[in-house]
Amino acid sequence: MKKSLLALTLLAAAPFAASAAEGVSYNYVEGGYTATNIEGPDADGWALKGSVAVHPNFHVFADYSSQEVDDVNVDFDQWRVGLGYNHELSQRVDLLTRVAYEKAKTDSFSTPSGVRVPSFSADGYSVEVGVNSALTSRLNGYALAGYEDGDDYDGEFYGRLGAQVKFTPNWSASADVKLVDGDTQWFVGPRFSW
Repeated sequence: MKKSLLALTLLAAAPFAASAAEGVSYNYVEGGYTATNIEGPDADGWALKGSVAVHPNFHVFADYSSQEVDDVNVDFDQWRVGLGYNHELSQRVDLLTRVAYEKAKTDSFSTPSGVRVPSFSADGYSVEVGVNSALTSRLNGYALAGYEDGDDYDGEFYGRLGAQVKFTPNWSASADVKLVDGDTQWFVGPRFSW
């Protein structure tokens, strides 16, 4: 299924030949604070993200985060790696499509009531589509609709919103929020683009 989805995305993108919208870069690295608010104990920690354009219309990207869950002293690690396709819709707006492989894991831990919970590991995939835009010369933003699914968890639709406020052509402050049913994931930190 993953290979079919990736092949379909690449096939759909093949007829288009355009570069990224002016002011939008798919070459960046960023790191910062991340937090997850769920129905139950919250978690927070740090994250690293990056993207590299490998063609005017394609980029590879990767994210990693490590969070500690409140009240249970357990680390929750997530990562994803994928391929993105960007097609210029106008001088300042790109259509953005991304396909990724994802993995999440925790170590075993004991709850405050003393119940031992075994370690957990799950992998799956996600697909996102939306727009990425240079809103002004100092502000970029994106809005994506996504779907994620895996063998060990049910598929869910989600929304992702993000923005970068540029201080220089290379440095900006980046923020991202992912909204899933009953779950909100936040990220904020500096970004270096080239």
